[in-house]
Amino acid sequence: MATLFNTLNIGYSGLAASQVGINTTGHNISNAEVEGYTRQRVVTSAATPLSTSAGNVGNGTEIQDIGRIFDNFVFDRYTTISGEKEYSDYERQTLETLSSYFPDIDGVGLKTDMSEYFNMWQTFADNPDNDAIKVALAEQTQTFTEHLTQTQDQILALQQQVNSQLAIDVEEVNTLAKELAELNTAIEVAESSDGYAANDLRDKRNVIERDLARLIGAEVNQGQLESNLQLDSSSNISSGSYTLSVNGFNIVDGSSFHPLKITNEGNQYGFYELSYERQDGVLIPMEEEIMGGRIGAALDLRGGTIDTTSGMPVDGVLQKTITELDAFAKGFIESTNNLYAQSATTRMESNVLDITQTSAIMNSNLNVNKGAFDIIIYDIDGNEVGRRSINIDEGTSMSGGVGTNSIEGQLLANIDDNDDSNANNDIDDFVQFSFQPSASGELRLEFTMDALKESQGYSFAIEDQLSDGGYASGTNFAGALGLGNFFDGDSTRNMQLTQEYRDNPTTLHAGFSSVAGDNRTALSMVQQQFESYKFEVGSETYDTTLYGMYDLTATYVGISTNSAITRNDTVTAQFNATEMEYFSISKVSIDEEMTNLIKYQTSYGAAAKVITTVDQMMQTLLGIKQ
Repeated sequence: MATLFNTLNIGYSGLAASQVGINTTGHNISNAEVEGYTRQRVVTSAATPLSTSAGNVGNGTEIQDIGRIFDNFVFDRYTTISGEKEYSDYERQTLETLSSYFPDIDGVGLKTDMSEYFNMWQTFADNPDNDAIKVALAEQTQTFTEHLTQTQDQILALQQQVNSQLAIDVEEVNTLAKELAELNTAIEVAESSDGYAANDLRDKRNVIERDLARLIGAEVNQGQLESNLQLDSSSNISSGSYTLSVNGFNIVDGSSFHPLKITNEGNQYGFYELSYERQDGVLIPMEEEIMGGRIGAALDLRGGTIDTTSGMPVDGVLQKTITELDAFAKGFIESTNNLYAQSATTRMESNVLDITQTSAIMNSNLNVNKGAFDIIIYDIDGNEVGRRSINIDEGTSMSGGVGTNSIEGQLLANIDDNDDSNANNDIDDFVQFSFQPSASGELRLEFTMDALKESQGYSFAIEDQLSDGGYASGTNFAGALGLGNFFDGDSTRNMQLTQEYRDNPTTLHAGFSSVAGDNRTALSMVQQQFESYKFEVGSETYDTTLYGMYDLTATYVGISTNSAITRNDTVTAQFNATEMEYFSISKVSIDEEMTNLIKYQTSYGAAAKVITTVDQMMQTLLGIKQ
């Protein structure tokens, strides 16, 4: 039977429901600008009625739930596109920085320096005996090499910056993953006691999920989705077992997490390697598995796989640019030195060589081709007085006796090089061969002019025999070994004008001989810019000019940057649309909350009126008793 106290309880339930509605609305307003906060709504229903003889009598209202307006489908799309945008933003930012190192427009950049370098060789060819031009050529050469080295140093520094950011991001992933596992425990405890959703804890978890997607492209798998039409037509929530994984590797599994391992121990350049530790302790490399988020972008830019021998990455946009610039520099150094070896001298010493005395030259890491080169003798007047061809094939070695297929054997052979039937004025009488380990164990090839012949004004030079393939064809023997250097070094990091010419540029040679007016070497250097050479870039070989090789590198950087900008614009547009959709569902609207506040305020006042009326009724009853 319904009594006056039941009526009082109905009013009280209205007050309580309105108060919870005002509390929830105030909570929404207070957290309107909190990142990741999802607006909440109160779900109420009629309380169980009282059964009377006259029928069921209403018994007020009761609160069923306080739920989040949250669409898991939209949130999944939002986290996915957030990871793609973070990848794209980082890629674009890094490549725009990289492209700024190649400002080959408006007369600025390496290409302009290279053009000025060849122009100075032309000026030198026009004035082969002018010491001032020799000094200017040396200065321009140093300007070019210093700019090239500086460009490479900038790229290497950018690569190291990406590498350092990689370590920071992995540590952040581990920190967030641990926090996520702890949140899963807290959510499970909170929801197991009364069955209500732990809204604010779930909001915090969603923020971490999004951050992990942005960092590493992580994905969440959690049971089944359950819709809540009473709360909102688009509202649904997932429940059940929880895992967060990266390409199938579980980083978080319920209340436990598996940290990523990162180390650069043993790497001379400090490059980090990532791995995932299985339950049995086995480490699985993760560089090839991570393809999303900022870490995925960092690996694609820096290079994911690290070569165990060199310690350098074997892939990546930055590493490819570094490798191509090194190939350009090495080709420039070797082709220039190979040509400059045509200038007569009395002594040629190679770089330190990683080859044994009797092993095949073409099986080494030296860029020596099959073919032949000539050793030429000049007298004091610049006349050619002898020439001998040295052949190189698959079996040619450095050292060996007369008659063997070796450089030494062919050089020491007793051959009448000048057809004068005189056995005492041939190449083997002029040039001496030495390929012996030094006290420190270093092996260098050395050609020297016989002391007596040197005192008589004789000198020698090395000239490649050119095939029908073109000007740049030949063995590249002098260039590969660094004989008769114009340049020192073998890459962008150590390329520079050889020390002798830095100390005294006036000793530069313009001709094949030392005779005044000889400009044949300088003319060969001018022609060099138009000839094709082979450039080895990893497993690829490019047959192009020096300008062409540089253009390949600069074009690769430009195309990669433009592609990154285009992708970023597309991803940003998709991200903005998805974020707007997500915000339209879950973000707090102040206007809507103010409307709800007025609604709950009115409901609270009406419920209070019910209680006031009941109070007056009770006073009437008490008055009857008196």
